[in-house]
Amino acid sequence: MKTDIMSPQEISAFQQLIWNYYSFYKRDFPWRYVQDPYYVVVSEIMLQQTQTYRVEPKFIYFIERFPAWADLAASSWFDVLIAWQGLGYNSRAKRLHDMAKRVMQDFDGCVPEKPEILETFSGIGPNTAGSICAFAFNKPTIFAETNIRAVFIYHFFPGSQKISDKQVLPLVQATLDTKDPRSWYYALMDYGVFLKKQARNPTRRSTHYIHQSKFEGSDRQIRSMILKLLLKTEKIHKDELVASIDREPERIMRILQDLCNEKLIVLDEPHFLIK
Repeated sequence: MKTDIMSPQEISAFQQLIWNYYSFYKRDFPWRYVQDPYYVVVSEIMLQQTQTYRVEPKFIYFIERFPAWADLAASSWFDVLIAWQGLGYNSRAKRLHDMAKRVMQDFDGCVPEKPEILETFSGIGPNTAGSICAFAFNKPTIFAETNIRAVFIYHFFPGSQKISDKQVLPLVQATLDTKDPRSWYYALMDYGVFLKKQARNPTRRSTHYIHQSKFEGSDRQIRSMILKLLLKTEKIHKDELVASIDREPERIMRILQDLCNEKLIVLDEPHFLIK
């Protein structure tokens, strides 16, 4: 990655802008500046595709229920899913639960500090691995997420469309404050939230921008209905389950198969259950 794309003066001016904003308007969340990397990982998985205001109360409840990797690894999938309810995208909870088991089994209960190792865990790509290393261990990793993209697209790509992370990441690297990357990334993200509120969301011009479809009537809604029903009944005959949901039977059966493939539920003929 090229790092000579900005002059020292330009880098200094940009950093000063971000730090000045952060000094007055930084946000505070329970997962920031914590000593336990477990909290960072839980928050990063929860924050995937979910707003901070929804994550904060669930994060507090989740870590009270499962205070450490060992507690999460030893818990049943049923109990983990109950604690996760309300956040959506339940496959994230499954991956976090599986990660806890592997951290305990293969890493003596300690989160790996290398991004390339973190990327071997299901559901953790380069950006999430980089963010975990920066926030949990204050390492100068290079990554982007929606609010960071907003900052760089707004300042460095005015009027441009279809901007990729391949274009953004060299700028992230060039401007990184290597003395305190953890605080720097928090500052970038907080400033990005501000920018997205002030004008048309700059991340709409990113090739990585995904417009979330409506929940009402979606497959996501049916998945949620199925899981809520199974969390109440624990075990239900497949005919009764299909009859309990006011949607097309063929669609319900397809989604049930998807949930089984993802190991979120189990088919024990002729019943479905969470196990």
